[in-house]
Formats: sequence, structure tokens, C-alpha cells
Amino acid sequence: MIYQITFSCEEGENFRRVFEADSEATFLDLHKAILESVNYPDDQMTSFFMCNDRWEKEQEVTLIPMDSNFEYDNMVMDSTRLSDLMEEQGQRLIYIFDPMFERYFFGSLKAILPGTMEGVRCVESKGKAPQQLHTEDPTEGLIGKDGKADWETDEDFYGDSQYDEGDIDMEGFQDLSFDDGSMF
Repeated sequence: MIYQITFSCEEGENFRRVFEADSEATFLDLHKAILESVNYPDDQMTSFFMCNDRWEKEQEVTLIPMDSNFEYDNMVMDSTRLSDLMEEQGQRLIYIFDPMFERYFFGSLKAILPGTMEGVRCVESKGKAPQQLHTEDPTEGLIGKDGKADWETDEDFYGDSQYDEGDIDMEGFQDLSFDDGSMF
């Protein structure tokens, strides 16, 4: 059988890639075809997730063997055929291309056609793919020009200038003792 799989992404302007794949091709074959179609280097720990009708992640297919989730088997791209997990038209999957920021392409098995072919090929390419890796620095704005974090320079960071012992309700604390080691 030949699978026709379409991928799109909310980040890319009119981004769409359509692949035709032999049902016996592996997820690694699909992974490589995706990367080639968007000109991404093959240097990230990408993975596929099979999804339900609400795009909730189910079975993961990883690039390399990983610790297994008890709910699902550990499946690896190079040894998992598309037909192992994709059985019916409309099947949903996601391809995580930026694992650090969990960015992905939405995929769908649009058609199952009779016949066979070699591997996977991109048959339609529309729009520009988003940049593979998020370039935002997650610490941007947290470190000041003096090299110190905001909480290191802000004397009122913990609110200690507004502390008043009368604000603490001591009821229930009188029975606690940290001296006898009973807490641990």
C-alpha cells in the first residue's frame, strides 16, 4: 500500500508538505524525508507521536531507544514500519522537530492507495517551513547588565520589607518541634 501523509504547521505561513510512502517504509525513512523537504539538519532528538482525534499524544516513536512509558511500548524509528501504527485513513500524528520547545508538525494519513513504491518521497511542498530551533533565550530579561539575576539585586524580592510578625496566625504551630527529629 502507498500512504499519502500530509503535514502542516501553525507557525509556517501556508506551510504544507505531502509525502507518499510505502506502507513498509520505516518512521526513520519518513523522518529523513521530512528533514530533507524543510532543509533541517539531522541533529535533534526528534520523535513522532501517534495521536487521537483530539491531537492528544499516544504512542511515541523515538529516534533512539529511550526508557519506556509503562502505558506504551518503546518504539524506535529505524525498526518501526509505518504500517505498524498507521492503519486507517484520517490517522493523526505529530512530528516533533524542536524538542526543547516542543514544536511540531501536525500530520494526517490522508489516503491509502493501492500499489507499492520505494521508501518515502515528498510530492508537494508549499510555504516556508518555520526555523527549526527556537532562537529565543529563555533567560533573556532575567539577568541584568551587572551580571546578576533580578532576585539577587532586588532587596524587596521576597517581600521581607513588608513582613510583620502580627500577620502570622500561630494557631496550630505550637505543637511543632523541630528539635526532636520527629519530622523526618
